Amino acid sequence: MSDKNALNNATLALQALYLEKKGAIIDNAPDFLNEKRDAALDSFLVQGVPSKKVENYKYTNLVEVFDRQWDVVASKDDANIDVEEVFQCDVPDLDTFTILMVNGWYYPKNDLTALPEGVTVCSLQEAFAHHKDLVEEVYCRYTDHTKDPVLSLNGMFAQDGLFVHVAKNVILERPLQIINLMNGDSDRMCSQRNVVLLEQGSQAKIAVCDHTLSNQAFVFNNMTEVLVKENASLDVYNVQNQNNQTINLSGLNIEQQSNSNVLTHAVVLHGGVIRNNLTINLNGENANASMYGISVADQEQHVDNFTTIYHSKPHCVSNQVYKNVMSGNSEGVFTGCIHVLPYAEKTAAFQQNNSLLLTETAQMNTKPQLIIDNDDVKCSHGATVGQIDEEALFYLRSRGIGEHEARLMMIFAFAHDVLSNLRIEPLRDRIDQLLERRLRGEDSPCDSCAIECNS
Repeated sequence: MSDKNALNNATLALQALYLEKKGAIIDNAPDFLNEKRDAALDSFLVQGVPSKKVENYKYTNLVEVFDRQWDVVASKDDANIDVEEVFQCDVPDLDTFTILMVNGWYYPKNDLTALPEGVTVCSLQEAFAHHKDLVEEVYCRYTDHTKDPVLSLNGMFAQDGLFVHVAKNVILERPLQIINLMNGDSDRMCSQRNVVLLEQGSQAKIAVCDHTLSNQAFVFNNMTEVLVKENASLDVYNVQNQNNQTINLSGLNIEQQSNSNVLTHAVVLHGGVIRNNLTINLNGENANASMYGISVADQEQHVDNFTTIYHSKPHCVSNQVYKNVMSGNSEGVFTGCIHVLPYAEKTAAFQQNNSLLLTETAQMNTKPQLIIDNDDVKCSHGATVGQIDEEALFYLRSRGIGEHEARLMMIFAFAHDVLSNLRIEPLRDRIDQLLERRLRGEDSPCDSCAIECNS
């Protein structure tokens, strides 16, 4: 079968699946979401499922992902899930508000009665019913379905998700921990849409944990839109630790207003095909964004981090550092674009991608980019792809450390450099432990999960 035929078949199969499920999707979703579905479908049909001939998906062929039969979760699963049983968070000092999402739906038995005044956390459907003005302020603000077919698919299929609102000058001391669980007895495609709004002067930290509870294949299309207003501060940490049959298509679109601060971390431990799209628009003077990522991949894993940073206003700073540790037959991708717009003078932007290849069959494709439309800026980017430094390895071995342990020490130091910027200390320590286990080849996707899934 040619690439063109596969592309047509995958696109038409998803169109047919949407039309088949459309009645149930519309019945189980608010009008505000439904109003945009047909436009998303039209956009998707124009673009089609992206193959490697599409520049933004040059190294990630989604035709192979979608050219098969998928089930769609078109209604909420009412199964009783005890989060303390299926996900026992083994982080002794981690004190969070825990929010469970199941197959893209807000779990109705989440207990958030202890949330402080001025903080609202609920399902996206409930937010449309009770906080419509706040949702509309963010929803589709910078998410253009015509720019990416994965976004179009999300617009077609998403029925629910999470809504977070932090009122003006409210500081949320305890982080929000969002646990996205995939579960079922068939190969499923799950879509989720999230909206986060931080008002002026507010602060919050959000830790997102992606997990699977069964061995089926899943497509998880998860799109989050964020507005961080003046003088507000937001940390977003995403730990992806799903079975290796899972396709995780994650989008995070953030707009920052003046004097705001954003820190993002993407930690990839397990998963089959992972595509993380991060877009940040620094749309207010003196905004600051720091972005970090660490991916550890082996076997046939494919990890693609795609970042776009817009410097739209003067005196803004962005800093991004992504690292990859690739072994087996895994493939890594990093595409990072910094775009400095004409009126964004005094911009400072830095981008770095470093990758370790531990086997001859592992691959890394890196494409750092700068688009600068202003002369008064300080911008730099760089990328390295290589193997372990043999001189440093010899130094460690000369100090009596065995070769295997010396290699692990060097790899862990390489990866930990990124994690040191994570500002929830108990979570950082726990990820350090998971990362060490991952590097040692211990296959359990997560110690904390009582369900033993194959990785």
